[in-house]
Amino acid sequence: MIKGSCCCGAVKFELTAQPSMMGTCHCSRCRKVGASAIVFVKRKDLKWLQGQEQVMLYQPEPPYKYGRCFCKICGTSLGEILSKEDSFPIAANALDNAFEVTNQFHEFVVEKPSWYEICDNAKQFHGHPTPP
Repeated sequence: MIKGSCCCGAVKFELTAQPSMMGTCHCSRCRKVGASAIVFVKRKDLKWLQGQEQVMLYQPEPPYKYGRCFCKICGTSLGEILSKEDSFPIAANALDNAFEVTNQFHEFVVEKPSWYEICDNAKQFHGHPTPP
């Protein structure tokens, strides 16, 4: 069981299985909301313990389509934790326990700031990863 929460503790959840993969997004939007390291989870593996009503959704203007969730009390980034999809990304920083997956990709590397150095051998993509 992997526990997850926001900074103030108002939002608490757990994962009944390990995330399926991990990646790093370098786009300006993910950097702004503090969700560059993301893990993908299955909706069936996410169990809310408390505070789902404390989660707010920021819905962006087109052409962006993915909303970003955060705790409305402390502002902790939670990725797409309210998604209705079967699998979706949440912010890795919201997980309290260690997990087994490691970074598998970097996306939007064309938007990576010059002060950040990629220090692993994970695949790099100009935009979203392309299927094999």
